Amino acid sequence: MQRTEKDAQQRTEARLRDLFLAGLNGEARLYQQFLESLSGHLRAFLRRRLFHSHNDVEDLLQEVLMAVHNARHTYRPEQPLTAWVYAIARYKLMDHLRAHARRDTFNDPLEDHQALFAADDDEPARARRDLHKLLEALPERQRLPIVHVKLQGRSVAETARLTGLSESAVKIGVHRGLKALAARMREDQ
Repeated sequence: MQRTEKDAQQRTEARLRDLFLAGLNGEARLYQQFLESLSGHLRAFLRRRLFHSHNDVEDLLQEVLMAVHNARHTYRPEQPLTAWVYAIARYKLMDHLRAHARRDTFNDPLEDHQALFAADDDEPARARRDLHKLLEALPERQRLPIVHVKLQGRSVAETARLTGLSESAVKIGVHRGLKALAARMREDQ
């Protein structure tokens, strides 16, 4: 590893550790900064290992962040934060791979804990902006069912109650809206 990479990783480790410890001492704003910064690193780490299933990355990211939060009292300040976070992330990743029987979805060794903080990833923020622009172009009868069912994970029945549409209209709205989005994305390419 080049010296500049190692220095950058050490600076990242120190910054995240400082934010984390400040959060443990009651600094909510700094703890929020820790979680936001950690999210970018974890997202990149998980994407490299789940390159066939990008849809699972955000769900797994949330699981890892919750596990870090719930286990924060177990962190020993004399130990590197990256190793502690890496152990949690690896455990959650292995659980995920076992649950989904996708042992062949990662492309590099899980033992590379230095890779956890090697990169940050802001692609989800850009993707959300792009998706928001695409959804704005859809009529409400298509946009609302997609937002409620596909993005928020609500049931068709719950979406029907919230929007005032029939359940079949929700299903049709999702189908037609996704079809329209796919066509629009093909046009933009």
